[in-house]
Order: sequence, then C-alpha cells, then structure tokens
Amino acid sequence: MANRTTHRSSKGTKLYAVRGSDGTFKDIQTFKRAHAADLRSKSKAEASAPKTKTRKAAPKKAAKKK
Repeated sequence: MANRTTHRSSKGTKLYAVRGSDGTFKDIQTFKRAHAADLRSKSKAEASAPKTKTRKAAPKKAAKKK
C-alpha cells in the first residue's frame, strides 16, 4: 500500500492523496472511498491464515417470572 497524506477539501471532507516518486499527486480520493476500499481488500496475513469455523451462539434462557 502506498503512503497517503491526509488533506481537507474546501467543503471540509477528509481526503487522501497518494504521491508519486517525483512528488506529484498520483491519486486523490475521499477518505470515505479509500477506507471502504481498504476494508474490502484482505491483507497478506489474513489471506494466508487458516480459515476457522465459527460457532453458533447458544440460545438464551428466558428469565423466570416471580
């Protein structure tokens, strides 16, 4: 993942800017879009980790009435 610099737009929206090796902006996108893209992708550690089975939650017992 490239290093990102945070900025704010004129309307106050948080922005991420990716700079190229020459210092120019390669990509500027809103924090909301960049964050959503990060959540959709898996890291190398997550991808190579063995999949675990999830257990179902036990049913809750009803409270006794007095």
